[in-house]
Amino acid sequence: MRILVVDDELSMREYLEILLTRAGYQVEAADSVGKARAAIEAGRVDLIVSDMKLGGDSGMSVLRAARAAPSPPEVILITAYGTPESAVQAMREGAYDYLRKPIDNEELKALVQKALEKREIVRENQALRSSLAPGVGRFLLGTSPSMRAVWTLVEKVAASPRSTVLITGESGTGKELVARAIHWKSARSGQPFIPFNCAALAEGVLESELFGHVKGAFTGATSDRAGLLVAAGEGTVVLDEIGEIPLSTQVKLLRILQARMVKPVGSSSEVPFQARVLAATNKRLDEEVKAGRFREDLLYRLNVITIELPPLRERPEDIAALAKMFLAQLAGDLGRPALNFEEETLALLQRYLWPGNVRQLQNIVERAATLSDSDRLGPDSLPPALRGEVDTHSGGEEPQLVAGFSLERFLDSQERRYLMHALRRAEGVKTRAAELLGLSFRSFRYRLAKHGLSDREEPN
Repeated sequence: MRILVVDDELSMREYLEILLTRAGYQVEAADSVGKARAAIEAGRVDLIVSDMKLGGDSGMSVLRAARAAPSPPEVILITAYGTPESAVQAMREGAYDYLRKPIDNEELKALVQKALEKREIVRENQALRSSLAPGVGRFLLGTSPSMRAVWTLVEKVAASPRSTVLITGESGTGKELVARAIHWKSARSGQPFIPFNCAALAEGVLESELFGHVKGAFTGATSDRAGLLVAAGEGTVVLDEIGEIPLSTQVKLLRILQARMVKPVGSSSEVPFQARVLAATNKRLDEEVKAGRFREDLLYRLNVITIELPPLRERPEDIAALAKMFLAQLAGDLGRPALNFEEETLALLQRYLWPGNVRQLQNIVERAATLSDSDRLGPDSLPPALRGEVDTHSGGEEPQLVAGFSLERFLDSQERRYLMHALRRAEGVKTRAAELLGLSFRSFRYRLAKHGLSDREEPN
């Protein structure tokens, strides 16, 4: 990773260069905004550590040059004359963080490490999206740990030629797009990709579409017809809403997946097929098995590998990036390239619980962009529920429940979110965080352990 140190004072420039070089980084130094801009334009910078005061210029000029780059490096600003207003302004314009002199060496090194980790995550996402077919990466954008785990699984699964994959998640989380990503990252990418909605057709029609039929198999079958599994060749077939297929069809599908042979409706002979089969559902299939609506042996066959997409409310750190991406796409369609969000608008989007997940977020952004007369979308561009004018969880509209919703998972995710928020507010001091939440220290420690957060240390 390459770091650019920008400072017009020689002693400070050399000090930072030595400190960061000893920490194992490649370091380049510049004594002016002009030289910093040249390094940025040359594309040889991952992180900038810049003094705020640069002779007659400012570190804000370095920050703006960095943000204008095609692949913007992260920026940490340092100042001896910081004010709350200048810090807020720097963060609003995209600085990673803001430090005041005198600098604590360990604090700076920790901050540099975190900034470079973020840079690497963003770069991985960009590389993944650029290597996929247009539109595949849209709903899957995110630097949260849960989405990084999804991308890791996509990469591994794509390299496996035949393994059956079960993609689970609430409606609107992007299950079909995960399937597309697997297809386009695999050796099958030049072959057909066929999504098939298992809930859209009656049992007889569903089997005919999937397995094919022979002439005379039923009224209207005037000729032989290959089903989707055969017609896909060496491509990919996605069985969406797999939890909706009838039990009688489940029996046939199980045998087909095991034997890699399909028997068309009305035929006495079987035909081999080469397509890879992926399945998707917003239902908890283990619960469907217990209720007698889904075969356990078919579930075992389908979930050789399971990819579970997290609901948007469990990855609030991704909301702003998704909203900005949707807005940028819409801005191009609407011929309004200057469209942007006000900070308060983004804050409201991040606080909402998104029962409809990423699809709902996309619709809300489209509504705001279409109806707004201003290039800066303020809170008034959002529906009343997002502005807090309607309490969607008591007294006003009823809560929006979607298939696959789990109250226990939802409450756990909210508890974890508040624990992490309290730790940030308390700067890692657990006793203060417990007080913020109105909990005893013992209760607070128990909840941290429950959510795997107990290894967070208090600062010295």
